[in-house]
Amino acid sequence: MKFVISSTDLLNHLQAISRVISTKNTMPILDNFLFKLTDNELVITASDLESTLTTRMNLDNASGEGLIAIPAKILNDTLKEFPEQPLSFEISTDNYSVVITTENGKFSISGLDGENFPQNPLLKDDIKTTVRMSAEVLLNGISKTIFATADDELRPVMNGIFLDFSPDNMTFVASDAHKLVRYKRFDVKTEQESSFILPKKPASLLRNILMREKNDVIIEFDDKNALFTLTDYKLVSRLVEGNYPNYSSVIPDENPNKLITGRFDIINSLRRVSVFSSQASNLVKLDIGENQITVSAQDIDFSISAYEKLQCQYEGEEMEIGFKSTFLIEILNNITSSEVIMALSDPSRAGLLLPAEKDSDDEDLLMLLMPMMINV
Repeated sequence: MKFVISSTDLLNHLQAISRVISTKNTMPILDNFLFKLTDNELVITASDLESTLTTRMNLDNASGEGLIAIPAKILNDTLKEFPEQPLSFEISTDNYSVVITTENGKFSISGLDGENFPQNPLLKDDIKTTVRMSAEVLLNGISKTIFATADDELRPVMNGIFLDFSPDNMTFVASDAHKLVRYKRFDVKTEQESSFILPKKPASLLRNILMREKNDVIIEFDDKNALFTLTDYKLVSRLVEGNYPNYSSVIPDENPNKLITGRFDIINSLRRVSVFSSQASNLVKLDIGENQITVSAQDIDFSISAYEKLQCQYEGEEMEIGFKSTFLIEILNNITSSEVIMALSDPSRAGLLLPAEKDSDDEDLLMLLMPMMINV
């Protein structure tokens, strides 16, 4: 089979799907891209068995059809060094040789029989659920939650994003038991309640390709796998098995103490003051009173301390509460509004962080952070 393709276009597509390939593949063929040429369409696949990402490219100059596995690293590394130019691929399906002809030279690669590449799992039609949503909604849901997922071998259900569909809304949830993010969308609804847990790696892969997607995304899933169909890409992911914890139970209902402050002001203050916190705990204290927050930290072992005062709008009782500075900064970095609302019940219960202004009327974002004990 033969085809001509732009070096830059091919590299862009290969780089998008090559993130799937694991450095510890159990099957050598998974170190390859699977090329499948049919008519004038080239379909390229990369997989690590848990996730499979496929891209398709329409070709103007192609002949023949076939299937071949081409080593991913050597192909990627070669294409990175080419300036933009047409590349001619000539592939033999008899001995799996690949010859790439450029304006000034010729490059030969040995491939493998593409028939040995693992096939995608098929969804069960009798229990399959299908949802359509805009790429922007899915991108926002993943981007606002993925940082809060856990890396917990004992509780794998926490190592992904929980997508919960209902007739009223759709909810994205992620938590590592210290912090939790719940992102609701009221413009995505389903007739029946359904849900699945998307592992962190395919969620990250999706986020990268969704940034360039302009059309809607079709999500199909059953009890084992989910299929995401975009304009030029398809991602099949094995889902995390198990039931996601009841996250609603850890969100305090009554939070009478509310403060509003500038997001960048408190982030910058936390960054400066947290330098003086204990390296073991990263504890910072927020002493909240009438229209003022005092951010403080100390490391007794090194006899260092620091504090800064910030203006805020505050309604509630005076309170001193402690948080892990790295977690608090991470949460604040993932809120986009210029001002943030912090809703508190008491120093021993989780604090809620909310954007003061919504990006859309169809969204509801809540971030939660568990406090740390303050040693008096």
